[in-house]
Order: sequence, then C-alpha cells, then structure tokens
Amino acid sequence: MSFPERLDAELKEALKARNELKLSVVRMIKASLKNKSIEKGSALTDDEIISVLSTLAKQRKESIDQFTLGGRKDLADREQKELAVLLEYLPTQLSPEELDALIRSAIAECGATSAQDMGKVMKIVIQKTRGSADGKVVNQRVRDLLAGPAA
Repeated sequence: MSFPERLDAELKEALKARNELKLSVVRMIKASLKNKSIEKGSALTDDEIISVLSTLAKQRKESIDQFTLGGRKDLADREQKELAVLLEYLPTQLSPEELDALIRSAIAECGATSAQDMGKVMKIVIQKTRGSADGKVVNQRVRDLLAGPAA
C-alpha cells in the first residue's frame, strides 16, 4: 500500500471512529503533500514525503516550545497530541547511542578531524538519517563529537 493510499484509509477510519484529532492531522498531512506536489509539478518521492512530514513535526515541536514559554499549556498539549500522530508516519527515531555511532562512522568515513570538517560530516549523516533524527540534534551531536573525545 502506497503512502497516499494509507492516508486515505486512515482518513476513512478516523471519520468512522469520529477521531477529530487524527482526522485533523491526516487532513493536514494530505494538504501539505498536495501543496508540495503542486509546487514540484510532479508526484513526490518517498524521501520528499518524509521531508514534508519532518517539516510538519519540526513545526509542532517549535510551537510546543513557544506555547509553553507563553504559558499556554492547553495549546501546547494540543500540539503535543498532533506531534504524536505525526510521528506515527515518520520512520522510527534513532536513539542517542545509534545516532552517535552513525556520526562516528561518518567522521571516520570522511576523515574529519576538527570542527572545520563539520560540513563534510553533516552531508553524510543527514543522508543516512533522513526523517529518523532531528536536524538540530544531529548538528549539535556532530559539533560535540568533533570538539573532542570527552563529549
């Protein structure tokens, strides 16, 4: 079953179950994918679909932070629930240990020795973690691991 077919099936299930949250999130995903497809002018690849989903998840995380800082726990909770539904569609997130192992392998692969080689390392790591790790977290871990062995 393709991803769009899966979304259609889950949209129907959410309608039948009267699950407003899931219905809302699936509609948001479908709209975002449709907009990206129109922007691109052709059907989206799996990597592009994951990229759109990652962007939506990142937006939810940023909203949660902002609502929490603004004292709007109700809105932060709503965004948290939406994020939980979105994460069902993304690949399983890497654990910190798995991410560190992947970064160390990329450092060895490109022969990076200092923070000046960060671009080389990030290029390799981002390709391998597409959708399965937050870019900010990856960036920070690469900085830490390139900074020295104490990290």
